[in-house]
Amino acid sequence: MLVSCHPQNPQMRWIKKAAEILQQGGIIIYPTDTVYGLGCDLLNKKGIDRIYEIKKRDRKQPLSFICADLKHISQYAQVSDFSYKVMKKLLPGPYTFILKASRLVPKMIIPKRQTTGIRVPDNLICQALVSELGRPIISTSVKDDRGEIMTNPEEMEKKFRHVVDIVLDGGESSATPSTVLNLVDDVVEIIRIGKGDATAFQ
Repeated sequence: MLVSCHPQNPQMRWIKKAAEILQQGGIIIYPTDTVYGLGCDLLNKKGIDRIYEIKKRDRKQPLSFICADLKHISQYAQVSDFSYKVMKKLLPGPYTFILKASRLVPKMIIPKRQTTGIRVPDNLICQALVSELGRPIISTSVKDDRGEIMTNPEEMEKKFRHVVDIVLDGGESSATPSTVLNLVDDVVEIIRIGKGDATAFQ
């Protein structure tokens, strides 16, 4: 199901519908401030299993997720004073931060690792979703059969309609993913340069 969601004033009926789907272990496609995310409830094992299957992703590869804000992040990761200051300057925004995971993060999304990737996108649809669900949402990019990032929600719905429960159409997206910054050792290590400006850390 493809539904049009206003990027500046998301309709709550669609946000509530998507949150209900997530609660039941369903899969959604939703916009972020970078690329569209394929997502499920972070704490739903069935949903996480489906994400790995849809993406044909190696189970040894970790999945990142979206939180509502810095306070929310601190429940799911160890946030030092250094990390807090860096994230406070950059969030919400097009960044993924690598942090040490707390015990609340399911082991199945961080196989053989103690770290996890967390985002707080500058996108009102995203923020409304996490707020309505009350828990983080898995976020992995939506790609076509060639491994290229998809930007058109209608094309996403055609490709994934048999495996995804709802596509929230917030308009065309960027094809540039988030900038990934590792903060684990209280230094900023650039893992990937994407949409977020990382010049201050180079």
